[in-house]
Amino acid sequence: MPTLPAVTNIAQTIQLSLAPVFMLAAIGQLLNVLAGRLARVIDRARALELLLARVEADERARYKWELRLLDERMTIINAALFLAVSSAVMACVVIALLFIANIGKFAIGTVIAVVFIVGVTLLIACLTAFIFEVRVSLRSNHVRKELLL
Repeated sequence: MPTLPAVTNIAQTIQLSLAPVFMLAAIGQLLNVLAGRLARVIDRARALELLLARVEADERARYKWELRLLDERMTIINAALFLAVSSAVMACVVIALLFIANIGKFAIGTVIAVVFIVGVTLLIACLTAFIFEVRVSLRSNHVRKELLL
């Protein structure tokens, strides 16, 4: 008859899984921010598309430039969302592997470490994409110098 894992072993596994759980909470907040930014970009793009048909030729170039910028931002945010979700999946896999290793008495510590490192690397890539998107968004928000004179 197989022996069941002791309560202390399960408690230790729960303690070990806290870091990935906190990482999941942080990723959840990041996903919320990214989804909000994407929604605002999409709303702005739709508004500009409607305005584009009604503006003078000199303003049309500015609107087209901003639409290209918004398209670039959507692409970056979508990539960041993909990276964040992939990181969250890796954190979930780490948690599952911790319990599987504990219950099955498997020596897969290296696998768990590698999966965690992949998850953190994906999170770093997501944060890098996020800061890049913020920098791109600032291009459209700079006040034109001729308006300041």
